[in-house]
Amino acid sequence: MSYILYALLLVLVVYFVYKANQNTKDIQINKIKIESQTSSTSPSFSILQLSDLHLENISITPEQLARKIKNEKPDMIALTGDFLDRKRTLPKLVPYLEVIQELKPPHGIYAVLGNHDYVLKNENLEKLKQLLTDYGCHVMQNSSETIEINGQKINIIGIDDYSTNRSDLALSYQKVQDGMNIVITHDPNVVLEMNDYHFDYLLAGHFHGGQICYPKAYHLVKMGKLARQNIIKGLHMHNNSPFYISEGLGQTGVNIRVGSRPEITFHDVAIESKSA
Repeated sequence: MSYILYALLLVLVVYFVYKANQNTKDIQINKIKIESQTSSTSPSFSILQLSDLHLENISITPEQLARKIKNEKPDMIALTGDFLDRKRTLPKLVPYLEVIQELKPPHGIYAVLGNHDYVLKNENLEKLKQLLTDYGCHVMQNSSETIEINGQKINIIGIDDYSTNRSDLALSYQKVQDGMNIVITHDPNVVLEMNDYHFDYLLAGHFHGGQICYPKAYHLVKMGKLARQNIIKGLHMHNNSPFYISEGLGQTGVNIRVGSRPEITFHDVAIESKSA
């Protein structure tokens, strides 16, 4: 009798793992609209966000990604960290960057690094940064760039990874001009340190939506205050400013998801003129 029970248990485990792996192929395309707080007729601009590719464990191929985004025309692209963490994976990044570059966003591609990217050291980290640069990405490490859309200045602010103590808010905002502030970063916990640093919209990743939620992502409790508050995905507010946490495209550890799905996100953001 015990052998039968063990066999049934094994079947259930295998089925659970199979279904959890299939979930990693169920790519969600989310469209987020951030409306103006002052005008119902404000123009907007679009951002494609891709986060947490984790190319050691990703279930979407470059060709599949290309098919999902080929008809989109974002004004800019934000890559919010955790591309990979093994030097042998660097060549695997190339076809994904080719797909992203092919969209030719008129206002550029901006990338920040995540904690897994910083597993790479010295020359391998430089190779990652150079590879991103070679494919048209502005790699931002506590820096900003200012673009103009419809006569309005928009500051793209890239804050380095908070979870590895690389964030420098003063440096990130040092060259910010009067205008609208769009922040890209990896670990969203940094928003809790930004009471003196205004943002109109912030994009992050890091949590993978829990990746495995049962029913909550209890294993994320060590990943900061937001995780302990179960703020691990989707749209939220801090000091009346919205921020978004992507569930990411790849996985860490094992290539499974339970209670979360990989994500491609399109943000339609109203343009407002504000002081930096």
